[in-house]
Amino acid sequence: MILEFFNFSGGGTVINVFAIIIGGLIGLFGGNFLTEKIQNTLQMSCAVAVIFIGADGTLKGFQDGGTTLLIAGLIGGGLIGEIIDIDGAFEKFGIWLRTRSGNDEDTKFVDAFVTASLTVCIGAMAVIGAINDRLLHDNTILIAKAFLDLIIILVMTASLGKGCIFSSISVGIFQGAITFCAGFIEPFMTEIALKNLSFVGNALIFCVGINLMFGNKIRVANLLPALIIAVLWNF
Repeated sequence: MILEFFNFSGGGTVINVFAIIIGGLIGLFGGNFLTEKIQNTLQMSCAVAVIFIGADGTLKGFQDGGTTLLIAGLIGGGLIGEIIDIDGAFEKFGIWLRTRSGNDEDTKFVDAFVTASLTVCIGAMAVIGAINDRLLHDNTILIAKAFLDLIIILVMTASLGKGCIFSSISVGIFQGAITFCAGFIEPFMTEIALKNLSFVGNALIFCVGINLMFGNKIRVANLLPALIIAVLWNF
């Protein structure tokens, strides 16, 4: 009955946003009872899970002969991303959120926000789910994603802090924009385009896992234009 209440265009994204907030709050208050050692273990566990999720999807793409796409996408996308500095924009937005939410004393807030936002926004489920929500009035993909994100953000918040909860804003903006623009995007989202998107998206998810494990070694946000290249590749 509750899910039926959200059966409108954009309803799946609303559910996703609430799921992230709930997972984050559980992780935040539950994390207060965890020692630093346990929190570090949770962060490493989350990193390993994200790495293998990304690696699994990327290896499947390689089986379909996507080597050239991955190289072109990451290099081209990285070049575009560095020129317009998406990573810098993410950080500035995170700093603004930290100030506006009264969390200036939280030194991990920005890293937590950026890392969590990239984890829950990148991937085919976010794009395909948002399109289906608008065009087919089917929010089942986003509902499934919401449950996954709830667990992911719960664990990440317990280890990284409250900044992860604000990734709900990123998801709302990102998926909401796709839902709004679905009519324009639909002609480009062919079966091959979706496969390419999933392939490159999983490679970026792998990079997010590397950052979780070893610190911010890769500016993943600046690689996001690779997703656009992936969709346009077959054209």
